[in-house]
Amino acid sequence: MESAHNPGTTGDLIVNLKDVPFLELGTGTRIKLLRYSEETGDWVLWVSMQPGATFAPHWHLGHGQYFVTKGELLYDVGSAPEGTYGYEPIGSRHNEARCEVPTEYLFMGHGAVAFTDDEGEIRFVLNHEFLRDLSEQKLSADISKQSA
Repeated sequence: MESAHNPGTTGDLIVNLKDVPFLELGTGTRIKLLRYSEETGDWVLWVSMQPGATFAPHWHLGHGQYFVTKGELLYDVGSAPEGTYGYEPIGSRHNEARCEVPTEYLFMGHGAVAFTDDEGEIRFVLNHEFLRDLSEQKLSADISKQSA
């Protein structure tokens, strides 16, 4: 008997994308929460963005890593087309991230990301607790620049 995916599982974990539901994260952006850790604050997402989807201004309070498997992620430090690995150190600030074609990538977060409005005021903090609550349908969010 197969059980439902639990992204907060401790210990060994094997996850097939087909077994994880999409969660809406804003206009044109959906994620699959593959894993989060209460102990370390780490989290792993499969991200799917539609053309025109954006991320609002944000800064990394923990470092992040990503690998683009489809499309192209565009943001203020450059372009990340299919096959690109990227690293974002603690303190990295981005005014916007967006895509113009359907884009998919694996993102590994090692701590929080603070999303701000255009004046730099914090709108919300995306971390393992936020993602846990989103997956349990205790909250909703829109990380798009349009909502900033």
